[in-house]
Order: sequence, then C-alpha cells, then structure tokens
Amino acid sequence: MKVGYARVSTTDQNPALQLTALKKAGCKQLYTDEGISGIVTRRPALDRCLKALKPGDTLIVWKLDRLGRSLRDLIALLDELKVRDIKFRSLTEAIDTETPAGRAMWQMIGVLAELERSLIAERTRAGQRAAQARGVHLGRRPKLTTAQLAHARKLVVQGERPAAVAKLLSVGRSTLYRALSNR
Repeated sequence: MKVGYARVSTTDQNPALQLTALKKAGCKQLYTDEGISGIVTRRPALDRCLKALKPGDTLIVWKLDRLGRSLRDLIALLDELKVRDIKFRSLTEAIDTETPAGRAMWQMIGVLAELERSLIAERTRAGQRAAQARGVHLGRRPKLTTAQLAHARKLVVQGERPAAVAKLLSVGRSTLYRALSNR
C-alpha cells in the first residue's frame, strides 16, 4: 500500500499542494502534521504513519525536507524503513527505492551516514585526547570530595563501621569502599 506523509511548518501554510501530489501518486492513506517546524522532535502524524507502515508498503513524501529534521534524522529514518522492508519515494527529488537509480541514491545516503558517524566518533576521540592532555578529568565527578574522603578514612581508622560512615556522607557503602581503595 502507498502511504503519504505531508508536513507544513506554520499554521499559515496549507498542505493542499503536498496532499494533491501524494493523492496523484496513488497514496491510499495520508498523514499530515500542520504547524510543526522541522526542528520539532514530536511529530504525531509521522509517528502514527510510521507505526501503520507494514513490510512491502511504500512511504511517499512530497519532498525530503518534509520528512527529516536534519540529514542525520533523515538517514536514520530511511535506515529504519529499509530494515522494516518499507519502500520509500520522494516526489520532488525523484528518489524511488523501487528503481535502480533510487536504490543507488538510497545507498549513497547510507554511505554518507556512515561517513558522518565515523567523523563524529573521530572528532569525539580527538576532543577527549586533547582534554586529557590538558589535565581535564573525563567522566563523572567523584561523589566524595577530598575533604570528605579524608574525614571518612579518619573515622574508619578510629573504628567507625564503614556502613555508618557511608550513611553519614550520604553515599552507598560500595561507593565508600571504592573511594577508599582508589585514593
């Protein structure tokens, strides 16, 4: 079955152009989000549309930017459709996964997505290495300050039960044991 999705960004805009094109393309079901900007995460009609799609169905949009908020979002959505065996078609960009050219375009989008993920991971690792070189501690902050740890160590040496010390400092017993063994 052919399913259409349309979106207009403001309440002033009219989805009629998109809906007419989707009907002309043979869509039996139409979902429309109105007054929803592309940067908004929640798009109720799109969510309902994606839930209704079944393997073998074709999702048709008037234009790619009506579907994805960003390239990353669009790629993730197209990947999800591919995994679910749902075909995709964009009328304006002439992308149709039922044609060889459309499948090639889909694969190019996948290659770009993989490249983008690799670049993001590489930049993240480089940023972490640079931060460590500057002496920045990565990860969570310790639950106990140096002063609290010194106080806890002193109490334990004086014979106080570790469970009581942990409760006094509002941390778990294992957190206290780990902190005492690390420093």
